[in-house]
Amino acid sequence: MFSPHTSGEDVLFDQVGDKFVLTLNRPKALNALDLSMIKKINPLLKKWHEEKNVKMIIIKGSGEKAFCAGGDIRAVSGAKSVQNNIQQDFFKEEYKLNYGIGTSKIPWVALIDGITMGGGVGVSVHGHFRVATERTLFAMPETAIGLIPDVGGGYFLPRLPNHIGTFLALTGFRLKGRNVFTAGIATHFVEHAKIKDLERDLLNVKDANLLNTKEVLNYYHDRCSIEKDKPYILAEHLGLIKHAFSDYDISGIVQKLKNDSSDWCNTQLQTLNKMSPTSLKVTCEQLRHGSTKDLRDVLVMEYRIVQRIMQGSDFYEGVRSVIIDKDMKPVWNPKTLDEVSDEFVQSHFEPFKDGDDIHLEPF
Repeated sequence: MFSPHTSGEDVLFDQVGDKFVLTLNRPKALNALDLSMIKKINPLLKKWHEEKNVKMIIIKGSGEKAFCAGGDIRAVSGAKSVQNNIQQDFFKEEYKLNYGIGTSKIPWVALIDGITMGGGVGVSVHGHFRVATERTLFAMPETAIGLIPDVGGGYFLPRLPNHIGTFLALTGFRLKGRNVFTAGIATHFVEHAKIKDLERDLLNVKDANLLNTKEVLNYYHDRCSIEKDKPYILAEHLGLIKHAFSDYDISGIVQKLKNDSSDWCNTQLQTLNKMSPTSLKVTCEQLRHGSTKDLRDVLVMEYRIVQRIMQGSDFYEGVRSVIIDKDMKPVWNPKTLDEVSDEFVQSHFEPFKDGDDIHLEPF
């Protein structure tokens, strides 16, 4: 079925006629993106767009657990203690990939069958089609590690209905299965057992374009009955989410949740209390600005923010607590929302004195 084009241990490229299947191939690491993988993907995508003879790109993950669980945050965090540029290069290359996907005219189909978080969202949500299954687990959990929901999160999250993007960004709430489609993140929902058949039929499409690619996806989506009668997990809370999370103001959000005092609101408050106060405030501003910017400007903004975060302490403390030691007891600095000044928040958004050194262009 496949004729190999380019392969490596961490990412595989397979050609079927005028179509390519890109497989993230680090199953033991839940297919987390690292700089090596991104540097292999970007030049090939650029080449395919320049040659104009590729009609469809399918991206998927290997193994049974994940599409892509995020970026290799451990490596980025560890780079602080060594003399290299990985903290700049990783985000530059990753955001170039995100922007290339978001501006691509080649049908981009992401089979988000499994864990899809952080960097995995970045290589799927900006494309034309995202296919979720009952095994999909979506989340943007960055505020728990002192980061922000980047990879263009500032663009797509504010555009989700009922302000659920702000809710997801701040709390890291996990959506599973058909809920990912209902929330507006996936474009289609197909049962896991049919994914191989779907991929086969996509690869057999003649003269592929957005319309006939969508027709194949619609065919499988319309015939999928799994979880169809299962209620949307956020359905009963949508009114409250729309009310509480509408102003990009974390203090106001907290107060509105306190005013409601329901068990669900108390649970969200407990979750927010565990997150980096700096991340919560910066994320609110990120989403506020991103709601009116295009994808390119959002990614430039997020690059500025992330580089300022790399100069602080919360990111390293979050990675230590959640990923390395796993004690889930981060010591944030500042410790409370009240201690995070507006001036400190705004400093994350300032252009660099020597100009932005990230250049984003379509492939």
